[in-house]
Amino acid sequence: MERYREFLYEFILFGLKQAYACIFGGFLLLVMVVTHYWYPMESLHRYDFIFIAAIVFQLLLLAFKLETFKEALVIIVFHVVATVMELFKTSDAIQSWHYPEEFIFGIQNVPLFTGFMYSAVGSYLARVWRIFDFRYSNYPKVSLTVLLVVGVYINFFSHHFIWDFRWLLLGLAAALFHSTRIHFKVIKTHRSMPLLFGWFLVSLFIWFAENIATFANIWIYPNQSQGWEMVPLAKLSSWYLLMLLSFVLVTLVNGLREPVIKTASLQPE
Repeated sequence: MERYREFLYEFILFGLKQAYACIFGGFLLLVMVVTHYWYPMESLHRYDFIFIAAIVFQLLLLAFKLETFKEALVIIVFHVVATVMELFKTSDAIQSWHYPEEFIFGIQNVPLFTGFMYSAVGSYLARVWRIFDFRYSNYPKVSLTVLLVVGVYINFFSHHFIWDFRWLLLGLAAALFHSTRIHFKVIKTHRSMPLLFGWFLVSLFIWFAENIATFANIWIYPNQSQGWEMVPLAKLSSWYLLMLLSFVLVTLVNGLREPVIKTASLQPE
């Protein structure tokens, strides 16, 4: 019974640490939802307020040392990569989705706060990496992972003109990472799980957050133009590929560490 109590305590602490790692993404989502229901400032567009709020919150995280400068670098990289993709996806020729409200801080059809939505994923990965002391076993060659995510990024653009290679890319990811395990420490003992499964869990969480954001009128897909409806579960494949791309980008900043201690299972003994 004592072991089960210890496991329950560790599980709760795991959840609290995960919530702490999500602090930037959680803040953004909270601002989106609150301003959807109540936004009194007529002189400042809602999208511009979200952009300013994101910058101020990031500065506060750095000022109070709740985020490292390396993690801030990850956010900048994600912002640039994401904004380029957003410019393409929201262009008049493509229109994969659109932002229905007005803004001043933006480029073409893209309000600048959108880069922070992707940066929230990068921020989470960088923070959770540090908080849980991530280590990896059977990790493939970094050069192969870079080639794979370059293909993923290109496919985000090219599938509008040629065949969509997402399922091929997902298959290659499964082949490349099938034996890779991520080792994480909640208290003292490192536990592990398949890295592919970990990506799926995060992708599922992003899909839930996407439904909340579209409900809050942050962006709209074509099928939501006449009224909100749930984002199709098939969208998970896109988020999984984004998760793969995000993870490899963070590995290039953080580097990889192999486990040096015995790793426990996820279940209590």
